[in-house]
Amino acid sequence: MEKTIYIRMRHRAHVRPEEKILLKDVAQIIAPEAALSNLRSLMIHQVTEGDQNIIVIDVMEVIKKIINEFEDVEVQSIGPAQTIVEVIFEKKKVSIAFFILIWFLLFFGSAMTIMNFHDDVSMRSVQEKIYTIVTDKKATKPLLFQIPYSIGLGLGMILFFNHVFKKRLNEEPSPLEVEIFNYQLDLDNYVVIHENKESMKPVNDD
Repeated sequence: MEKTIYIRMRHRAHVRPEEKILLKDVAQIIAPEAALSNLRSLMIHQVTEGDQNIIVIDVMEVIKKIINEFEDVEVQSIGPAQTIVEVIFEKKKVSIAFFILIWFLLFFGSAMTIMNFHDDVSMRSVQEKIYTIVTDKKATKPLLFQIPYSIGLGLGMILFFNHVFKKRLNEEPSPLEVEIFNYQLDLDNYVVIHENKESMKPVNDD
């Protein structure tokens, strides 16, 4: 009697170098209890040095292996057609000197950007005029506005990025996170098309 196996390919998975990629690593599985354990441990791919750091597992390859391993089964695929497998290599420790150098570059680069923007829009002149309108006095350094403005600028950046160091203020993603997410989706689509050998058919194929 024919049995039905349902699989849903994961969007992305991580493995170590030289590791075996099992079906449970790249897909969610619904199957009869008797076959579920063997299905989960079914090897789909052996990671080698030639794979580099990105492997694309196509659902057709997975279905072929399941049918070869199990007789009288029907495989139903739901969801994505590929899984992107990223090979995670051991990370090198970042030196403290390199970290401090990058921190200084970001700090002074951001400071120069903000100061150049304020100079372009004549922020100091605007603050002097606002100070004169409010107090009816002229001042070359209207600290009454400059200090709260500087504090508000920092608080505004925190609210915009929705983070205080590693702590998130709320569950809503920041605009930067949304842009990174969209970039990652475009990158994944590129990888799926160009790394998956089955996604393109040369003219000399039969």
